[in-house]
Amino acid sequence: MGFDLGHSSSDSTYSSKLLATCLIGGVVMGVSVLGLYLAFPHPRPLSWRRKKKPVRVYMDGCFDMMHYGHCNALRQARALGDQLVVGVVSDAEIIANKGPPVTPLNERMIMVRAVKWVDEVIPDAPYAITEDFMKKLFDEYNIDYIIHGDDPCILPDGTDAYALAKKAGRYKQIKRTEGVSSTDIVGRMLLCVRERSLSDSHNHSSLQRQFSHGHSQKFEDGGSGSGTRISHFLPTSRRIVQFSNGKGPGPDARIVYIDGAFDLFHAGHVEILKLARELGDFLLVGIHTDQTVSANRGAHRPIMNLHERSLSVLACRYVDEVIIGAPWEVSKDTITTFNISLVVHGTVAEYNNYPKGKEDPYAIPISMGICKQLESPLDITTTTIIKRIVSNHEAYQKRNEKKAKSEQSYYENKAFVSDD
Repeated sequence: MGFDLGHSSSDSTYSSKLLATCLIGGVVMGVSVLGLYLAFPHPRPLSWRRKKKPVRVYMDGCFDMMHYGHCNALRQARALGDQLVVGVVSDAEIIANKGPPVTPLNERMIMVRAVKWVDEVIPDAPYAITEDFMKKLFDEYNIDYIIHGDDPCILPDGTDAYALAKKAGRYKQIKRTEGVSSTDIVGRMLLCVRERSLSDSHNHSSLQRQFSHGHSQKFEDGGSGSGTRISHFLPTSRRIVQFSNGKGPGPDARIVYIDGAFDLFHAGHVEILKLARELGDFLLVGIHTDQTVSANRGAHRPIMNLHERSLSVLACRYVDEVIIGAPWEVSKDTITTFNISLVVHGTVAEYNNYPKGKEDPYAIPISMGICKQLESPLDITTTTIIKRIVSNHEAYQKRNEKKAKSEQSYYENKAFVSDD
């Protein structure tokens, strides 16, 4: 019995030592592992990670007679950040720095808000980036960078409108869209107006009649008036892809169709497109050829060519797809090909009385019971814009002559800038 008791005591002592050794070893290993865990960086659980702050960029402009060049600038600016805030310069600031605007602030705001790359709009923005306004952009609007094109923006005193933004290191530059400008478009219209004082026997109505018949005194006399005679835009497939949504309608989508010239794309166009889009899931816009527009509106039209008009429409957030060169008449074949559910048109249009010998272009969709006339929200047409130019002919002529010098300087000194 004594032998057995002594053996048990020895085993108990041995077990206690072994247990102590294991506990100490475990603690040492645990501390070592913890040290390694803390010594090296390790990913935090997804739920702990903070969301990345969006990069907010700011771009301003007059956006007078807004065109695809403005839209392309906004597209490039948006690509430099996550959110694009756009400042629209006030009427008073434009008058002080450039001359009278063709389109008032409320129309320009409609146009800018409708561009699909714009996230936020600031009305009555100053023409120049002042110290106070720049601070407001950074502090109140959380702007990271201020964007402008590679063409210089010079104030009446000869200074750079973006000098302060450049000095602050918060300035980024994009490529100007060549071949178009508001000055160029006004120039195209002014060529159809005789370059003589309004105090002559040519009153506003006679100037308008002359424009409507496509006459230009200096052109007929072989002279060379200031302004641009033809579009210098060079269309590329890449530009169309950049403006396109890149996706078609779903299998059960209600497709709404609206067509027209959409010349000098304006606020009236935007508002009717917005109404049309609300009637379905997918808005398809047919854009008439230059030849079709000329045949129905006169030899002077369109002011903008087919590709220019197509890009302006494609940039609109309410438009899903366009037909470049749509037929004048909405045929059964067109309706079937594009699976159109509804054809619409507005009450305000350049022509609601169709030329003699021509049938109503909507006769077929009317007979099918899928045509609807929409009450146009704004009483604005391309002719409205032209009349504004004609009524203030001299002021716009002077503005164009002044602007033409800076544009010539830009083209003479320009360098390559990527527009990706």
